[in-house]
Amino acid sequence: MSVVKINVLTVPPEQREVLEQRFAARAGAVEGSDGFEWFELLRPVDGTDRYLVYTRWRSEEDFRTWMSGPMQSAHRGGGQGGGEEQGGGQARPAATDSSLWSFEVVQQASPKLG
Repeated sequence: MSVVKINVLTVPPEQREVLEQRFAARAGAVEGSDGFEWFELLRPVDGTDRYLVYTRWRSEEDFRTWMSGPMQSAHRGGGQGGGEEQGGGQARPAATDSSLWSFEVVQQASPKLG
């Protein structure tokens, strides 16, 4: 079964738009990765400051391969969040904290068609 990775990002209100714009600018970047199955950026609506970045992968190995690949430079020092640029041209992160949750899919459902 698939694995789900949820990156929990704490984002101050003044950085929400920056974070969303950065993800929009990278749209399509993960879709071609071997083993990639799904992506969603979830905006908080209940008063929390935590965004959830939901990705689903065919296997843990596929996720780890993607994590060690060249696209991960976007997650180090400026891809996920940031406002103004710092010295060296890297933008500051929009998120003030992050943690990664990992799950295995043990059951799933989809709408019945027809």
